[in-house]
Amino acid sequence: MKRQVKPSRKRRPASRLQPKRSLILKAKAQIINFAVIGDSHVGYGNSSSIFRNLLPKAVNSGNKRFVIFGGDNTQAGANYGNNANAYYKDFKDTVTSTLGSIPYKASIGNWEASTQSLFTQYLGAVEGQMNFPGTQGKVKYVWLNCALGRFTPGSINLLRNLDDSFYYIIDFHWPLKVSGITVDPTHVLSASETNKFFSSIPTKVRDKVLAIFTHHGHLFYRKLSNIYPGYNKTKFFVCGCSGEYKCKTNGDRGYYNATLSINGTTFNVDAFKVAVT
Repeated sequence: MKRQVKPSRKRRPASRLQPKRSLILKAKAQIINFAVIGDSHVGYGNSSSIFRNLLPKAVNSGNKRFVIFGGDNTQAGANYGNNANAYYKDFKDTVTSTLGSIPYKASIGNWEASTQSLFTQYLGAVEGQMNFPGTQGKVKYVWLNCALGRFTPGSINLLRNLDDSFYYIIDFHWPLKVSGITVDPTHVLSASETNKFFSSIPTKVRDKVLAIFTHHGHLFYRKLSNIYPGYNKTKFFVCGCSGEYKCKTNGDRGYYNATLSINGTTFNVDAFKVAVT
């Protein structure tokens, strides 16, 4: 009598039994930390020692990937032909020794306008565009020249040629004249210059401007929505009190801890003041 052999059960592929773990887990948002520092005024009073104290705190709080210096980094204009070179060197030496390999970019301010050749020598171009570190080229960093209270033709040309394939973080020295701003009106761009800035950016790019950082006003201010018609998603910041010049020690002096988060197709920038006494 022949022994009956039970038909073997076919094993189902493991991939059919349960979804792959990589498909179950949601992708984590990528977080890029950076610092924003404005108006250090190295060369004015004891600003150099204040800057040497403030900068390590800004860099060491979190894994900083980039540092923005927003103009009036030095008090060079007041000492043109005398101490300007020493002030730029002092600023650059402090930055280099503190940041190490962390990339940075400085915008030009009104106190540096008369020493533009020295600014370029020590701190690079006065206007331009680069990949924002850590974003694989998805976000561009744009810095502009409005040191004398108006945008240069080169800066306006940069804005007109922004590509909607990318997102943008923009920095320049003078604050824009947005509704509700609390900065001293003498330290804010005119309405016509503000309009020139906003109207120069192509319509299809306006939703891609994540944040605008400005300085010069010697205080902190931020407006997180509807800063100008057509710019519903752009955030606007003022950070102009990182040095001694007109900066109080009661919590007004400091810098911004900022974050750029990327989660799929969602990009977001935020920044929070850190006071330094």
